[in-house]
Amino acid sequence: LQLVESGGGLVRPGGSRRLSCAASGETLDHYTIGWFRQAPGKERVGVSCISSSGGSTNYRDSVKGRFTISRDNAKNTAYLQMDNVWFEDTAVYYCGVQQTDQAMCDINNSNEYDFWGHGTQVTVSS
Repeated sequence: LQLVESGGGLVRPGGSRRLSCAASGETLDHYTIGWFRQAPGKERVGVSCISSSGGSTNYRDSVKGRFTISRDNAKNTAYLQMDNVWFEDTAVYYCGVQQTDQAMCDINNSNEYDFWGHGTQVTVSS
């Protein structure tokens, strides 16, 4: 299973960006998908996740109401819609997947995720 993130770039504060995570080699039907980010000099932290069914999502507090995670199993792709971005959202964004059909997803432990992409840089700057 390979994951490729795209959609990163430069965005102004208050602007929007949509990140994509495309999978190949295996379908994501039975995987939880998570988005994580790592800012310079900081640890990787969870941003959002979506369960395999799409019925459950989870967000870190600082992005609630601004970011939206979604998935399109037919396209084997997940998305992170980022709206009203802040300077603090500047980071490399990674998608990870965890092979599970658990109803709830968790972003507190990245070690639970089995596969990762190489990341896409999002820079918020005026």
